[in-house]
Amino acid sequence: MKYLVIANPTSRRGKSAEQIPVIEEKLREYALDFDLVRTQKAGHAIQLASQAATDGYDVVIAAGGDGTINEVVNGLMLARKTEQHQPALGIISIGTGNDLIVGLEQEQGVDPACKLIVENNRRKIDVGHLVADEVPEGRFFANGVGIGFDAAGGVLAEKITWPRGFLAYLIAALQNIFLYYTAPTLKMDIDGEIIEMPSLLISVMNGCRVGGGFLTAPNALPDDGLFDLCIAEEVSRPRMLTLLPLFLKGTQIHEPEIQMKRAEKISVNALRGTMPIHTDGEIICLESKEVTIEITPNILEIIG
Repeated sequence: MKYLVIANPTSRRGKSAEQIPVIEEKLREYALDFDLVRTQKAGHAIQLASQAATDGYDVVIAAGGDGTINEVVNGLMLARKTEQHQPALGIISIGTGNDLIVGLEQEQGVDPACKLIVENNRRKIDVGHLVADEVPEGRFFANGVGIGFDAAGGVLAEKITWPRGFLAYLIAALQNIFLYYTAPTLKMDIDGEIIEMPSLLISVMNGCRVGGGFLTAPNALPDDGLFDLCIAEEVSRPRMLTLLPLFLKGTQIHEPEIQMKRAEKISVNALRGTMPIHTDGEIICLESKEVTIEITPNILEIIG
């Protein structure tokens, strides 16, 4: 088999670059036939993964964080549209949040990831697709979409240079509570069920975790053909502070301000205010007014 490793040297604020030679050494130890390409700019991994399908690679390995994996997934899904050869996805998670592998129940680190790739046990998972007024061309995702509070926190987290990882997301969440966040009034169509209310956040999850530690959908499965939705109504700032630690344990699902639902499709319109949106931790919209998100069951073959 022929492998293409797409490695992002800027993941984890550039710290992942130190892991790329380690990955190469480990894959050589396993005698894998592979090429490795470093990404050079945002969106580059999309192009590389799509081209890998054209070039007949059997497996495309995303080496980076959730954003790198998201780009590789988008490249593979775009290649599928043209009915090209479909490589499987391998993951070496060396980024900041590393949320997707938690939902996939994979172990973090170069050694266990390479071992998993060599063992070559495969399965298929669901993939989501989002179309918004700010992203009319659409965007695929493997882990989840955040609308509202967590996306706004992600914008703040990108500006934090130290600390890194989960602490940066936690600090951003606290800043978000105290500095400015006001819930927009949203109209949601969830598989035909209409809900209209001021909403703090909507998490549309295929995986279970976001932000390096927030279990917005603790019971989500990546291959059940359904999104797990976590919808939080508008609450006071003191209540936000009491809810925040519950999201770290996944126990917010029992609180009266939280609705948990499962669905194949959700459309959201902002009746008042706008919606920041992230896919797999990457901010794609800052002031969206409408978005539609759908799931395609068991469409992506992964190793692990």
